[in-house]
Amino acid sequence: MRMMFFLLFLLLTFGSLFYVLWHTWQVLPLQTVWRWTAVGVMTACFLSMFLIFGGMLDRLPLWLSSTLYQIGTSSLIALLYLFLVFFCIDVLCVVRVLPFDLFRSNGMSAGFIAGGIALLLVLGNMHHNNKVRVPLTLQTEKALKKDYRIVMLSDLHLGYHHHRGELARWVDMINDEKPDVILIAGDIIDISVRPLLEENMAEELRRLKAPVYACLGNHEYFSREEKAREFYKDAGINLLVDSCATIDGEICVIGRDDRTNRRRKSLKTLVENAPKGMYTIVMDHQPYHLEEAEKLGVDFQLSGHTHRGQVWPISWITDRVYECSWGEWQRKGTRYYISSGLGIWGGKFRIGTQSEYVVAEVRKR
Repeated sequence: MRMMFFLLFLLLTFGSLFYVLWHTWQVLPLQTVWRWTAVGVMTACFLSMFLIFGGMLDRLPLWLSSTLYQIGTSSLIALLYLFLVFFCIDVLCVVRVLPFDLFRSNGMSAGFIAGGIALLLVLGNMHHNNKVRVPLTLQTEKALKKDYRIVMLSDLHLGYHHHRGELARWVDMINDEKPDVILIAGDIIDISVRPLLEENMAEELRRLKAPVYACLGNHEYFSREEKAREFYKDAGINLLVDSCATIDGEICVIGRDDRTNRRRKSLKTLVENAPKGMYTIVMDHQPYHLEEAEKLGVDFQLSGHTHRGQVWPISWITDRVYECSWGEWQRKGTRYYISSGLGIWGGKFRIGTQSEYVVAEVRKR
């Protein structure tokens, strides 16, 4: 199944690349040698994305790996929007709303398309860098001696594109909230632990002024789970892998292993083995089978993973794949929040989605 999905991804991706390159060749008002140069540069930028796979970036100098990662993943987003633009142009030409000649060796058309895509990506990057604070009030009938402020995060994706300087700003932002506890629902690491170790990001995470609990995400497995565990221990993060922890004897936090591990324990087993009578929070990175938490009487579930597609129109797909791909959700007495992530995978653009963190107030009703 995974192989079929990967082959389909390659077919669609390279088919789209050929479609975009062909239209780029047609619209550029340049001599043949310069057209080949433009098409060659676009192809090289796109192909650099495949260096991400197989650990090739780990064998290059950190600055070069970061540059290639940014170029390769950003070109994938640019390819998406170029494909959409050229497809819409073709449709409008076929129905004779626009003349075909308008996009044949036309400098004005080429400049308009390139400028529009560049502006969209610049705005998308600015939107990604604007972290949205999401307030959330969670009321309960269960006995609480005090109110609790919990900062909830997911999908930091620290690595070749989110560096220590950016993490430092996030840590300051979280500390400013003065939380009682911090919960991170997976994918703290992007694709490799190497940049986190070389930049000593663990030291930055140790500046967090509240206890931190986290569960594993699928990217922790991509980056080698055993190395991820060592990093979290060094960073002072309490990693919950099919286990639970209690906060002041009043809140129980259950962290599930990621569903990448097909042998992980069932949520039913984890809830049955957890302390009874407490306000119960489940962290499960991937938001599948939300009905399980409801049937087991869980008070709240925090998930991430979806990024809500990161950019439109991919967000339309995630909205249809998941029961809830982003935001607040409720099933009877169980509340949920599916975070679109504080960080991001790949190109640092948010178009139609947001980078966010949740500040939840848990109060007795």
